[in-house]
Amino acid sequence: MEQQNMAAEEIDMGLIEAYLQQLPDKVLRFGMKVLLALVVFFLGIQLIKIVRRIVRRSLKRGNADAGVMQFLDSFIKAVLYVLLIFMIASGFGLDAASVVALLGSAGVAIGLAVQGSLSNFAGGVLILLLKPFRVDDYIKATAVGHEGTVKEIQLFYTKLATPDNHVVIIPNGDLANSSILNMSTLGERRMDISVGISYDADIRVAKEAILKVLEEDSAVLKEKDHMVFVQELADSSVNLNVRCWALNEDYWECRWRVTEQIKYALDEAGVSIPYPQMDVHIDHGT
Repeated sequence: MEQQNMAAEEIDMGLIEAYLQQLPDKVLRFGMKVLLALVVFFLGIQLIKIVRRIVRRSLKRGNADAGVMQFLDSFIKAVLYVLLIFMIASGFGLDAASVVALLGSAGVAIGLAVQGSLSNFAGGVLILLLKPFRVDDYIKATAVGHEGTVKEIQLFYTKLATPDNHVVIIPNGDLANSSILNMSTLGERRMDISVGISYDADIRVAKEAILKVLEEDSAVLKEKDHMVFVQELADSSVNLNVRCWALNEDYWECRWRVTEQIKYALDEAGVSIPYPQMDVHIDHGT
């Protein structure tokens, strides 16, 4: 019995000695694999950049839409990085077929986990196919309540630049499933400015003063109808609606300037703009 134990101990010591003798070679081989993986990774990054650059140049030569170029660029980048990671993993003995089988068996769980991202990806594809807006269009997404100029259409989201120079990132799925107001499609935009005047003021004098402002402003499109009309008899004022047209690129500056000039014109014409007021009658009856 004692001889058997001694023999077992000798075998264990032999295995340990053999493992220790092979350990430097294994560490060296593993280190070489890690070094090779790093080299492949950095070379792959440079190759991906070259491929993306070639694709962007080809799309530019073909006069492709800026949104299409941004979307395809982000899609190609994601696909190539996934392929690069699989290539490096296979160098460490990972079987790509077994990985694919594992992903297939877990497809339902993965689908539930990334359903939001898949919805955003599908929304981006719909935006590029249907083209409800393009890069540099000014839009308003009614469902999310944001508006601004489209700067980028990416794989999963769209970037808007608001008039106050903020960047809003909206998921493509929300944009594809909501109503979108595109103010840039037709090139011209109508503005409606509400102006309240006193009940004691002469409406005809006020209208003449406002129409003169519209005639003198260079950004107001003269070939389009512009008018001033009574919109509402409100509690404290007679509300006039000033309606005119301007080009999209001139819209905001024209609106601000016309609003200011209307105030000056009404002051010169002696037309007052009243504050909200309320008449209170006290009954002194018994």
